[in-house]
Amino acid sequence: MLTNNPVLEKKRNFSIPLRKCLLATVTMTLFMQQLIAQSATKFFNNKDLMQVGTYYYPEQWPESNWERDIKKMSDLGFEFTHYGEFAWAVMEPEEGKYNFEWLDKAIALASKYKVKVVLCTPTPTPPVWLTQKHPDVLMVNAEGRTIQHGARQQASWSSKTYRQYIEKIVTVLAKRYGNNPTIWGWQIDNEPSHYGNEYDYSENAQKAFHDWLKKKYQNIDDLNKSWGNAFWSILYNNFEQIRIPNGKELVAQPNPHAVLDFKRFTADEAADFVLYQRDILRKYVKPEQWITTNLMPTYPAVDPLRMKSLDVESYTKYLVAGYDSGHGEQGFRMGSSSSIGFSNDLFRSINGLSGVMELQPGQVNWGLFNPQTMPGAVRMWMYHVMAGGNKFVCNYRFRQPLSGGEQYHYGIMKTDGVTVSRSGDEYIKVINELELLRKAYKPTAFPAILTKRKAAILYSIDSRWEMDNQPQTNQWNYMEHVNRYYNGLKALGSPVDVIDESKDFSAYPFLVVPAFQLLDYKLVDRWRTYVQNGGNLIITCRTGQKDREGHLWEASFQQPILDLIGAEEIYYDHLPVSLKGKISSGNDSFEWNNWGDILKPSTASVWAKYEDQFYKGKAAVLNRKLGLGTVTYIGSDTDDGKLERKMLQKVYQQAGVSTLNLPEGVLVEYCDGFWYGLNYSSQNQNIPVPANGKIIIGQRILKPAEVVVWRE
Repeated sequence: MLTNNPVLEKKRNFSIPLRKCLLATVTMTLFMQQLIAQSATKFFNNKDLMQVGTYYYPEQWPESNWERDIKKMSDLGFEFTHYGEFAWAVMEPEEGKYNFEWLDKAIALASKYKVKVVLCTPTPTPPVWLTQKHPDVLMVNAEGRTIQHGARQQASWSSKTYRQYIEKIVTVLAKRYGNNPTIWGWQIDNEPSHYGNEYDYSENAQKAFHDWLKKKYQNIDDLNKSWGNAFWSILYNNFEQIRIPNGKELVAQPNPHAVLDFKRFTADEAADFVLYQRDILRKYVKPEQWITTNLMPTYPAVDPLRMKSLDVESYTKYLVAGYDSGHGEQGFRMGSSSSIGFSNDLFRSINGLSGVMELQPGQVNWGLFNPQTMPGAVRMWMYHVMAGGNKFVCNYRFRQPLSGGEQYHYGIMKTDGVTVSRSGDEYIKVINELELLRKAYKPTAFPAILTKRKAAILYSIDSRWEMDNQPQTNQWNYMEHVNRYYNGLKALGSPVDVIDESKDFSAYPFLVVPAFQLLDYKLVDRWRTYVQNGGNLIITCRTGQKDREGHLWEASFQQPILDLIGAEEIYYDHLPVSLKGKISSGNDSFEWNNWGDILKPSTASVWAKYEDQFYKGKAAVLNRKLGLGTVTYIGSDTDDGKLERKMLQKVYQQAGVSTLNLPEGVLVEYCDGFWYGLNYSSQNQNIPVPANGKIIIGQRILKPAEVVVWRE
């Protein structure tokens, strides 16, 4: 949440313009805080810190189990449960014939045992009668295969027929439960996506894409010009001739401008699909019932920033499934420290209210391999969620299923349905510890040192889409690049917001702009003003190579940023995986081979230079002062992030701001008056709890996956 984050005082010497800028920033920040506080109070009680819930599927268990299970849920301390997202076929077994008696009973049992309910719209799983009657509602994958009934997320967001059925079922649900006091909030759909298929190539999507293009370009000549369709004789005579760009249908790569537009269209369709349901719900449900959807934070086809008008932004997070090696030998059992952290700082920053609707409960069944989680890891994740300012956390799921596609997926309860699982014990421990923290809660001012360290990362999903399509090297990974800077900032003890261009940059003393490939001169002017007024801007490689539509500039390469960063020329190099290049900065040496911008300075100082290849001695990192602030350009992308971390540290030192120096995998976070130390590393770590810190939970020296919480 944005709290007390004025532009950094430049060694305490303010000019008159900067004082005015700071006053305006503080005024606007306080105003935004008041709006966020009003929304938070409407839906949540701040002294609760974070509420804990668990998924339950009454339709998947014998009715004779329901009361036993929900009573057990309540006895263990869970404050809410989650019903309905996969239950359409039970709610409406035949078209127009509804069955809600089972759901009425399940909600009544939750009420009896004082467990609140998050009720879901069942739209990720259309019933078979619907898809067989209207097969055109089904999505089509890149191979041209229609995705059939038998799993989930098989429907096309662009199908008007599907939306007609959605409107009916959502309206019935909203009218029936919109004033039920047990319903705490609503979740729309579930992880809106098409999972491994990602994109929809159905005729519904083709038609909707045509409409989207017509709205954007108005006439076909403008589209042809923007897409560069004279190249390879791709020219179109009308919009109806256009097919969704699909590499499976072509002998060469698709037109990159068409691909960029298609990804923008898909993200718009996903957002419209969710907000369409939000609008239906809001007609009938009482204002105190909040509305969200649970998104996968880095799933590339869906953009959470397009859904910022939801009451609460929530996400799904699984860290241990063989995809994330984490930190050190045992990191695969805990995941990376940035996984939850980046998601917290992205989703919280959208509108100030966030939650984690689906958190891994322990071992899962769908990964590359499925290891046991490190003892304590699930508990640590829950504390990380709370440290990130989230209002709730919910695990998937209360009972481990005995049949179906997720039999090996842990629940809070073991397969017997009555015994708490190993990782379930960690949920119960946090629930009990929360009572200590709630008793110790009292509102406090945001610490002054964190105000000075506050940073934002400017996230560009358009640039990500463009670079995913044209990476230029098989070693380029946008999210890994961003996380090198995120991890570097967290190692310095910096609070971070992950923001988009709609935010006020002046609220942050430090602004990191990673690989912002697509931009315009207006944005560069905003950066310049930010720096002149005292901000510290860190720009990284690939930034400014193209305009918003993915065209190279008819000018010097990266022309819009050259004057800003104090450079005369930029060109880039890549190295093979087997070769490591060298970069030096003072007495420090670094390795790189992913991406290297070779820089010719004009007005900037050289902070690092290449030590080999034919450009030995050329600049790799530039820094300049501009007005009251600074601009730093970091031209290389490394594997280990050591160069990036060192340059960030140097920027903070230049600004006169003290920082921490945390080991890899160690985090220190602050939220709601509490400090949190988290150990994602594979070794014991000494957390820098100050001498005046009063430890409430844990201790200073943490084993892997342990937590310490203190107040100052």
